[in-house]
Amino acid sequence: MEFISLKNKDTQKIIKDVVIHPYKVNQDESGVLVETLRIDWEDIYNPGREFFMQYYSETPSGLARDEKVWHYHPTVQDDRFAVVKGEIVVAVADNRVDSPTNGLLNLFYINARKDPYMFLIPRKTLHGFLVVSPEPAILINFPTGLYNPQEDKRVPFEEAQAKLPDGTLFSWDIVRKEFVK
Repeated sequence: MEFISLKNKDTQKIIKDVVIHPYKVNQDESGVLVETLRIDWEDIYNPGREFFMQYYSETPSGLARDEKVWHYHPTVQDDRFAVVKGEIVVAVADNRVDSPTNGLLNLFYINARKDPYMFLIPRKTLHGFLVVSPEPAILINFPTGLYNPQEDKRVPFEEAQAKLPDGTLFSWDIVRKEFVK
C-alpha cells in the first residue's frame, strides 16, 4: 500500500488540485513555533481560497472520522488540514467526473512532529482521516467557507466504490493494519 508524505510526494501520482504545503518548524530552547496559514502562500491561499474560519478537533487513537462514509463538499468549500499533535492518515478519493485523476485514491500520512504540512483537499473530492498515533491527534482546519450544512455531505463507502490500486475496496481497517500498533 502506498502512502504519500512530504518525503515521497514527487514520486507518487497525486489527485488533481490537492496541495501539500510544507511547514517550516522553528525550534529553539524556548520551544517550537510553526506558522500554520499565511496569505502570501499562493499555493494554499489565493482568490477563491480565502480564509473564512478555523476550527480544531481532537480525535482518539485508532478512530476514523466517519468510519463507513466519505465526507465531501459539493460546490464551494476546500478543506485545509494541519495536524498539530499526533499522526493521521487522510484518504482522498477523486470521484469528479471531469477530473483527469477521476477514480484515483490517495492516502496521505501526516506526522505533526516529523513531517508537518498543510494539506488542501479540493471541493467535490471524497475524504476522511484516521488517527494512527498512540495518542490522540489534534487537527486544525482552515476551510474556504463558513460552515454550511448544504456543503457538508456524506456518501457510504460502498456507493462510492473507491478502490486501492490492487482493486480492493477502501476501508479504514486496511489502514489500521498498516499503522495502528
